[in-house]
Amino acid sequence: MDPKKRFNIKQGLKVNIVLKQDQRSGKLTQGIVKDILTNSPTHPHGIKVKLQDGQVGRVQEIL
Repeated sequence: MDPKKRFNIKQGLKVNIVLKQDQRSGKLTQGIVKDILTNSPTHPHGIKVKLQDGQVGRVQEIL
């Protein structure tokens, strides 16, 4: 599934995101989607989400 398309992202999905401070290194953070923050149907850098632990980043992989 393409993490750049909003319709592929659902609440409760396990995903890897890249946090704002990790964008240069590309370090991924794993978590469960709580909220979808991107309103547009697609985004070239990934859909922005908030994880259940409160961290915010762009989805790089759907697990």
